[in-house]
Amino acid sequence: MKVLITGCKGQLGNELRLSCPPSIEAIYTHSTELDITNEITVLSFITDFNPDVVINAAAYTAVDKAEADKDAAYAVNAAAVGYLAKACKQNNVRLIQVSTDFVFNGNSVDGMQLTPYLPEDTVNPLSVYGDSKYQGEQLLQQEMSDKADSFAIVRTSWLYSSQGNNFVKTMLRLMNEKDHLGIVADQYGAPTWAANLASICWQLAQRADLNGIFHYSNATGSDQGISWYDFACGIQVEGIKQGLLNATIPLNAIITADYPTPAMRPAYSVMNCSKLNQALNIEPNDWKESLAAMMKQLS
Repeated sequence: MKVLITGCKGQLGNELRLSCPPSIEAIYTHSTELDITNEITVLSFITDFNPDVVINAAAYTAVDKAEADKDAAYAVNAAAVGYLAKACKQNNVRLIQVSTDFVFNGNSVDGMQLTPYLPEDTVNPLSVYGDSKYQGEQLLQQEMSDKADSFAIVRTSWLYSSQGNNFVKTMLRLMNEKDHLGIVADQYGAPTWAANLASICWQLAQRADLNGIFHYSNATGSDQGISWYDFACGIQVEGIKQGLLNATIPLNAIITADYPTPAMRPAYSVMNCSKLNQALNIEPNDWKESLAAMMKQLS
């Protein structure tokens, strides 16, 4: 099987490279090798390489920056996905697209959402980032509307890894630099180690019978998920245990209003992952165990 990976220098792209099954011939591309925002280039590249599957790990992920950099966000997260879908359709190639929990707004009709989101639940993004990723989903489905057995969309959340910029590495740095930190405690979701997500993508690449929209994140043991504050506390505990932190510091729970950002975040974006877990016959990865494994790499 031949697989084309986009965004190979990102968190997911790096983990895909590290975990590529030996039976797969993979080619890894960055924007310098394949500009996915150029429709002609995308079609030519996919036609020439002739892969069986494309895993699109490329994305514009600067959530706050996207509010002022809309054109770039929509070019990468929306238009480019449409180009990939069109080229894949023309060449009879399966497409695995990675999306986000930020397509949801965190609110039910009566207020705060309290039930993990199913893949078929109504979306309502609050930010440019979330909307651009949703538009990408829409363009993919429109392009492949008559080939519904040729794509899988995987929504994930709170992605982190030992590579690149992410919440875990930022917290470790700040915990070593500051004498206290305030962490938002009223936004709930679920972390996802990129290595776990990479494994899911490889499995989906080899399962042409699994199509449509799926959710994947690490398990938190509660429908409520965890808050960023809970996540930070877990990072500190594990950081001390593995020698990545010199000492504990006070972590103060704050509310979203205390830490305004350009982009709005969903107050609740826990996703129901049972559809994918059952389809692949896998047990969900516990968030604390995955965090410990990733931080062991750092140490």
